[in-house]
Amino acid sequence: MIRLSMGRRVFVVANYAFLSILAILCIFPVVHELAISFSSADAISAGKVNFWPIGFTTSAYEFTLQKDEFIHATGISLLRVLLGCSLNMLLTLLIAFPLSKESVLKFRTGYVWYFVFTMLFSGGMIPGYLIVKNLGLIDSIWALVLPGAVPIFNVVLMLNFFRGLPKELEEAAFMDGAGYLTSLFRIYAPLSLPVLATTGLFTIVTHWNTWFDGLIFMNSMQHYPLSTYLQTVVVNMNLGSMSLEQLQQFQVVNQQNAKAAQVFLSIVPIMAIYPFLQKYLVQGMVIGGVKE
Repeated sequence: MIRLSMGRRVFVVANYAFLSILAILCIFPVVHELAISFSSADAISAGKVNFWPIGFTTSAYEFTLQKDEFIHATGISLLRVLLGCSLNMLLTLLIAFPLSKESVLKFRTGYVWYFVFTMLFSGGMIPGYLIVKNLGLIDSIWALVLPGAVPIFNVVLMLNFFRGLPKELEEAAFMDGAGYLTSLFRIYAPLSLPVLATTGLFTIVTHWNTWFDGLIFMNSMQHYPLSTYLQTVVVNMNLGSMSLEQLQQFQVVNQQNAKAAQVFLSIVPIMAIYPFLQKYLVQGMVIGGVKE
């Protein structure tokens, strides 16, 4: 048994109390919005809703799920996550693996500094838009995927992880006739599950939540991903685009709980994925962030 000093005990208690209060402050707004999404329009208009639904109803969710724009935007976001995450992970592996070979790749330091420079500085929004436009990617799903195809932060994590693996594994594979690609996909990638899960979670969350690129690269709402569509809804709900049936249902749905319902439906996929990847998150951050 380790006996703690009085000062250490006070610190531990104060630390737990501070973190608990901070967690509560972060959770309360989410609980409040969730209560609003399940509350009746009259209760919301009267300001009666705090942290528990008043006049429980699912009308806001029914109203949201009947909107074709919401369903279509969700499909675009799912496609973006599928294409973007696959491309990001593949390019991250293909870039980080050779950069981890100090004795093989010439001018390795120059390549590393080149990638780090692009992480710190960019050409700006207007040059980026002109490049996407001149490539003919406007109103295309690739305008949301290709500009961020190489996440440099993920490359750095993967690079440091590869450098920490025993070199004897690759040497044994070479003795058995394996090449660099075979070594990467048959040895390094299976051993990289923690850092792959970490970078994969970062990539999924980034593609799912990013809204600004959809706003500037898409000319019409029918091409918006879900995050961009929700941004326009939160800023300004367009009643003119609703059908007669939706307008009739909107009479029993407050604009505030309709927005809250759409926001919560949008975070369901991330909440479903996170528990499966969370156990790898801290391990991947520590392993990939420490240089051997």
